[in-house]
Amino acid sequence: MNHQPEDERPLQETPLMREVRARIFARGPISVAEYMALVLGDPQHGYYTTRDPLGVAGDFTTAPEISQMFGELVGLWLAQAAVTQALEQAAPLIELGPGRGTLMTDALRVAPALDTRPLWLVETSVTLRAVQSVRLPRARWIDRLDALPDTPMLLVANEFIDVLPLRQYLADERGWREIQVGLNETGDALSFGLSGVLPLPEGEAPPAPGDWREESPAAEQAIGEIARRVATCGGAALLMDYGYVAADRPVGPTLQAVRGHTRTDALQAPGEADLTWLPDFDTLAATARTAAPVEAWVTTQGAFLTELGIGQRAAALATARPGDATALADGLERLVMAEEMGQRHKVLAILPKGQPRPPGFDPATPVPRRGTGA
Repeated sequence: MNHQPEDERPLQETPLMREVRARIFARGPISVAEYMALVLGDPQHGYYTTRDPLGVAGDFTTAPEISQMFGELVGLWLAQAAVTQALEQAAPLIELGPGRGTLMTDALRVAPALDTRPLWLVETSVTLRAVQSVRLPRARWIDRLDALPDTPMLLVANEFIDVLPLRQYLADERGWREIQVGLNETGDALSFGLSGVLPLPEGEAPPAPGDWREESPAAEQAIGEIARRVATCGGAALLMDYGYVAADRPVGPTLQAVRGHTRTDALQAPGEADLTWLPDFDTLAATARTAAPVEAWVTTQGAFLTELGIGQRAAALATARPGDATALADGLERLVMAEEMGQRHKVLAILPKGQPRPPGFDPATPVPRRGTGA
């Protein structure tokens, strides 16, 4: 959401509020990245370390939880990538931020060839690891991708990039300034504020007042590591998330908070709401290509799933399970329609240099829209 740096929000006492206060009192305002890292990942009280946030009883619902068809088509895409590159069976299957394990469960059901591969889940939450172990008992868990040995891999990540710590910058008439989190004068409210004017890099044109940009060193590192492994060892990576490209760039900074399936204040209750942002998929693809000699393609979720045949899969499932026809139709609409997730969700594929365009990335495939017959 677009936040106004001068806004002040009333504090809601949470276990993390004391830590936020202590840091600000000791060192002054903190970056949005530091705030995100603390409230999402604190080992004792962080949002993702203390709960299962998914589903009706949680705070948000992801594509794999909407319909089994999402994970099924992702599984088939990964299996095809393995065949195209003739990857040996020892090449592992890896998921970053696997949630409840729903995507991987659905992928393995329709692509048995994947089920014989080593399965690694990159997950830091003890709570979510316990949930994942029920569905994926043969999985092994690690905290970081770089903990794996260099090997060909099939990697997937859904809504992983958008929770990595983010730095935000806003320009005024004096130049670039960083958006920060601080306290008001009486210490009874958190507020967004602006740093002092930042030095302008040599050769960079001065920004116009109101210009904004966002950077995530953690996202750049993750994409760079994935690209390096794909270029060096082979394999494929598929990353899906809310996000944008140049054609649909938002009008302002993208940090947002969700609690109980409703947008809420990012500063109101530290550790009690999910914090996310919108990755720039053009930048993610460029980061991959800069980090290593790889091919990187970007498309929308609606076009990706449509080209892979989600409409035909929905029809087949509805014929086999007529009692589920309405739910299947609803899930299909939510996943692919431009007015739902079809346009707002983007998909990035990273493959070794010289690999052909993979299925799902035909630029001619339209995003379905209501009323078009698509």
